[in-house]
Amino acid sequence: MAQDDVFKKIISHCKEYGFVFPSSEVYDGLGAVYDYGQYGVELKNNIRKYWWDSMTLLNDNVVGIDSAIFMHPTVWKASGHVDAFNDPLIDNKDSKKRYRADVLVEDYLAKIDEKINKEVEKAAKRFGAAFDEAQFRSTNARTLEQQARRDAVHTRFAKALNDADLEELRQIILDAEIVCPISGTRNWTEVRQFNLMFATEMGSTADGAMRVYLRPETAQGIFVNFLNVQKTGRMKIPFGIAQTGKAFRNEIVARQFIFRMREFEQMEMQYFVRPGEEMEWFNKWKAARLAWHQALGLGDAKYRYHDHDKLAHYANAATDIEYEMPFGFKEVEGIHSRTDFDLGQHEKYSGKKMQYFDPELGESYTPYVIETSIGLDRMFLSIISGSYAEETLANGESRVVLKLPPALAPVKLAVLPLVKKDGLPEKAGEIVRMLRFDFRCQYDEKDSIGKRYRRQDAIGTPYCITIDHDTLSDDRVTIRFRDTMEQERAPISMLNDIIAEKVSMKNLLKKINY
Repeated sequence: MAQDDVFKKIISHCKEYGFVFPSSEVYDGLGAVYDYGQYGVELKNNIRKYWWDSMTLLNDNVVGIDSAIFMHPTVWKASGHVDAFNDPLIDNKDSKKRYRADVLVEDYLAKIDEKINKEVEKAAKRFGAAFDEAQFRSTNARTLEQQARRDAVHTRFAKALNDADLEELRQIILDAEIVCPISGTRNWTEVRQFNLMFATEMGSTADGAMRVYLRPETAQGIFVNFLNVQKTGRMKIPFGIAQTGKAFRNEIVARQFIFRMREFEQMEMQYFVRPGEEMEWFNKWKAARLAWHQALGLGDAKYRYHDHDKLAHYANAATDIEYEMPFGFKEVEGIHSRTDFDLGQHEKYSGKKMQYFDPELGESYTPYVIETSIGLDRMFLSIISGSYAEETLANGESRVVLKLPPALAPVKLAVLPLVKKDGLPEKAGEIVRMLRFDFRCQYDEKDSIGKRYRRQDAIGTPYCITIDHDTLSDDRVTIRFRDTMEQERAPISMLNDIIAEKVSMKNLLKKINY
């Protein structure tokens, strides 16, 4: 099945089963804004908890805050967002569609990579066990030609981004013969910069209103509270401050479902270190964050690092963790060495000292910062994408199942009476009341047991518990396992222990090797 078709099915599945809805749908929706449904909000909450606990429980020197969305406008002047938070915009004159120029080039490079990989895959099938991939890549004429073309464009692209050379960026698009996906033409406008911040006014009268911004990131709320947290928490360098919350960006091209939205949620941690030690901590947090993703069991090969071609104005190192979505490898988390830029800028603009006195060194300095920044919505999409499966069963039937990591599943178990009579619903109710303090349970008595199993598969419920007539006499139930569909009888008294072992957030956190 084509990956585009898979992605369309995932989007449809999210709406049909109560994970994600288009916002304001009764009014035909609002572009790139979505609401999370009854199962989506539970999955989102569980992802957030997994991140929060991994930061604040597994690291005794990381604490959390919750800063306001509205901040003094000078914050964004100091951070560089007012002057430099821009994306390169380009329009196609025929389709009237607007694109990010850098994304057009990145997609072009990704297509070349895909062609090269297909050549490698064909050769691997042809030569079998004797295939030497490294030798093939270095000797095959067609592969070498494609790689040379890619490298030439990539070199020009990286230089254009770092030089902020918009004319060269447009010329790359023309030279590479990149066409508009809608019109199929190369009739492009000039490239121009577009600021991504949403602005509004705060004040009771028009004359006295102050121009403020919806925050485009949560990091600045951490930086302006650096000394508040350090002093009140008696924190010693190195230490981190974590935060989750909404951020807002007026994206040029908001696309690919919830991957790129105008209102989204971030999970960020800023780790304050001594100057000169930042690269050591940068590499440690790179490894720690990849381990966090891989612990979910979605496949280690689906993750990769991607170093930035262009460093942000505040950074001296930056790496993305990318996940293989149905539409290719895409960023889900960024790890950045932000130097002392942010604290230094806020000290300059506020006139207040933002330095830390290091008792071990006996001196004050502005700490350097390592940032880990993850998009909660993108993480949500990667987990749904990695869990979605269509299976043909031994009896010829098919099922759609979300093989969600059990600790993150919205519903941990479904309690199903075999029939709606003979005291089975009442017994099922007793079991729900017994387990609901520890697990999110769902009771379902409608339709055949097979259809009920399929409904639970579709929302990713790890366990189904069936109450039959024997249960009334032997106090045992049938447990069905989502991924294998195997069933076994177990005493009701053992249910809590059996389920807890598999769905425990604690056991998931133990997999992370910090």
